[in-house]
Amino acid sequence: MYHPTTRVLAVLELLQTHGRMSGAEMAARLEVDGRTLRRYIVTLEEMGIPITTDRGRHGGYALIAGFKLPPMMFTDDEALALSIGLLAARSLGLAEAAPAVASAQAKLERIMPDNLKRRVSAVDETVKLDLSQAAAPESNAALVILSGAAQNRQRVHMHYRSATGDDSERDFDAYGLAYRGGRWYTVGMCHLRHGLRSFRLDRIGRVLALEQTFMRPADFDALAHLALSVATMPRAFAVEVLLKTDLKTAREQLFDAVGLFEQTADGVLLHNQSDDLDWFARELARLPFAFEIRHPPALRDALKTCASRLLQLAK
Repeated sequence: MYHPTTRVLAVLELLQTHGRMSGAEMAARLEVDGRTLRRYIVTLEEMGIPITTDRGRHGGYALIAGFKLPPMMFTDDEALALSIGLLAARSLGLAEAAPAVASAQAKLERIMPDNLKRRVSAVDETVKLDLSQAAAPESNAALVILSGAAQNRQRVHMHYRSATGDDSERDFDAYGLAYRGGRWYTVGMCHLRHGLRSFRLDRIGRVLALEQTFMRPADFDALAHLALSVATMPRAFAVEVLLKTDLKTAREQLFDAVGLFEQTADGVLLHNQSDDLDWFARELARLPFAFEIRHPPALRDALKTCASRLLQLAK
């Protein structure tokens, strides 16, 4: 349900966009009756927005000629943030994002001063973001419902299809949502599995908000939990490597999802679960600091093979 203030602003937007509109058309667009529309018009007039009213068969409402809202004022940093935000939104894997962003940008440009329009246009035309791996959900419904449920601490019932095509139904407490590796996820308490679980939004079907509420853990970080889940997921090989460096440098050279970092007196102990030791050996080979492979022995063989290959290429 729309808040009355939102509808009042929608009246102003319609008048700015169309110039003149009949009361019947505006009321139909807003899904209100004529009396309610007139109340919105009075509210705008009380706010100092000059509106002309023409009665009769061909009458309608319009802003007084020449009236313009004051331009939005942004600093250079704010303009850059706005431009990059609009650019990223088109590529973040959200269904129907492109037309929504175009509409939002068009509305902003109508009230932007010329110098800000040029800044936004420059970023839009020259800056490119590599978000090609983004997987779009079928619609934005799951994102909207789950984000609202997380904020309101309201349980939902949802349908989910696994990677193998198995369908399931479950009640779920959404603690938060995160975007990682080109995909959207929700993280929270799954009442089917009785534990913390992460679900990809593009595999979620129906989502229904329930009346039950829940308590969310304080300071819960959905993205951090998601990275930890990926790093600790059981795989073919349990890897343990001592990195002869400090924690800050280790994290700069290796991404968080590669495993768990543990600061020790001898360096940083990296715990990893991997299905591909050759890939992990290549990741180690590019590090600018020394390291010690503690487990498994097969990783030493993979590293020797990688080193031999590099020496052959260097000849």
